[in-house]
Amino acid sequence: MGIVRVLHAFLPLLERSSNGVVVDVRDGTGFSAGSRSPTVSGPPGLPGVPLLQEHRRRVTGEAYAAGMIKPIELVIFDCDGVLVDSERIAARVQVALGAELGWPLTEDEVVDRFIGRSHAAIREQVAAQLGPDTAAIWSERFEQLHRESVDAGLAPVEGLPEALDALTLPTCVASSGSHDKMRHTLGRTGLYERFAGRIYSASEVSQGKPAPDLFLHAARQMGVDPAACVVVEDSRPGVQAARAAGMRAFGYAGGLTPAERLDGRDTVVFYDMRELPTLIAQR
Repeated sequence: MGIVRVLHAFLPLLERSSNGVVVDVRDGTGFSAGSRSPTVSGPPGLPGVPLLQEHRRRVTGEAYAAGMIKPIELVIFDCDGVLVDSERIAARVQVALGAELGWPLTEDEVVDRFIGRSHAAIREQVAAQLGPDTAAIWSERFEQLHRESVDAGLAPVEGLPEALDALTLPTCVASSGSHDKMRHTLGRTGLYERFAGRIYSASEVSQGKPAPDLFLHAARQMGVDPAACVVVEDSRPGVQAARAAGMRAFGYAGGLTPAERLDGRDTVVFYDMRELPTLIAQR
């Protein structure tokens, strides 16, 4: 108990820097935390830190009892990379288009620049590099090649159907993709009917992720207070949008985006979609 009291008093003086180091805000000294932070559910086999996890449970429990944390009423899912395993397809197509049209990009650069962002935001980036005419060609070619690749073989994210079956809370989808794209990808994987009537696109709001507009729009349409929503995301702009909306985030690190790009305030990072119902229940 003495150790837990010490942690309880000491941890508020720490904060995580962008490079994954926990820093003492009083003098700037730090120590490496890596994937063993209290808010990270690591890959199978990775040892945890029970005392830090216990501290987090106690602090969360106290905040909940004091009315500071609202019970969860809605789970908002991103689509690409969270429901359907399409981000790998998109990244592969973007890399190919860059090589073809004069903007060579690695997969990591595509993840950093494009993943999680709206079609319009990506087109703006391409136009800034190659001009509006080439951006129009890039956009058209992407839609064609992405659709062909999806038709050739697209599956739900591993463990996602089991997670949906286990969840008892209301759900919806809020994605940077268009409604046409989601009808296609969710339809090809048999998931569309699970969310029909509760699917929202960045095309419905003025600003896409990382702005909070889309998630706030989804919460409003579902009639739920943003503070009672959680968001399941796999991209840095996505978790940033969730935080900006005042929602708790679950960052899925089983895809292309590394865990350290997802970690941050009010965010639980996890690697196995089957863990999601249990992780939500613990929040």
